[in-house]
Amino acid sequence: MTTVTILSDNEVGTSRPKGLRAEWGFAAAVGDVLFDAGQTGVAADNATRLEVGPFETIVLSHGHYDHTSGLPPFLEDATELYCHPAAFEPKYSGGGDEPIGMPYARTWLESQVAVTTHDEPVEVADGIYALGEIPREFPDNPTGETVDRDGRRVADPVRDDQALAVETDDGIGLVLGCGHAGLRNTVVHAEATLDEPVRTVVGGTHLRSDDVDELTSIARWLEDRIERIVPTHCTGHEAERILRETFGDAFVRVGVGSTIEL
Repeated sequence: MTTVTILSDNEVGTSRPKGLRAEWGFAAAVGDVLFDAGQTGVAADNATRLEVGPFETIVLSHGHYDHTSGLPPFLEDATELYCHPAAFEPKYSGGGDEPIGMPYARTWLESQVAVTTHDEPVEVADGIYALGEIPREFPDNPTGETVDRDGRRVADPVRDDQALAVETDDGIGLVLGCGHAGLRNTVVHAEATLDEPVRTVVGGTHLRSDDVDELTSIARWLEDRIERIVPTHCTGHEAERILRETFGDAFVRVGVGSTIEL
């Protein structure tokens, strides 16, 4: 059984231990693997309070600042880091000059830890797979802008978005950082990769739309396929309401300090 412990999220999920803090960002311990690192260093502090870690293996879901800026305190113990090569591409807020990408150059990271970039699935720990680039049959959730080979600003499809798929006795536990590739696309890709059904989804869904029909359609699609939904981080209030109504007791609300058994 693999335990997921939330280290960085938009809210705190438990009053103990004292001193846990929330932030806009995401990080989780997935067994002995660190998945994302949050924004400010809060994740590392929370990990210490929760007595989780240290981590030799780090996986990044994608290259946005709120999932990567908190890396430095974790690098002291890490020996390997996995991410999509596009995680190092420049990223900007849509229509503006504000950088929203990872603030660390690849060369600097490689001086701290062995960096493996991949766009195919790779097993990063026993029974835990970083899924690589996710095919997009269903609508996805692109955000902001990047720079093409000619130096022009273009819409960023966030093709670096990936998730962790965890093998369990009765299927897959799926852990997402932000879900830019689309929640349905990620579920389909995980099932195709491991040839098992997804039973639990944990993490950022990027369901931030207020379109009730669209959100209801996604929730009903999920209801027919998975047994439990545990949304975090970039899940909008309307999506949370619809998921809770759809899944009932199988909807689990969490925050920093919460643990989920897969």
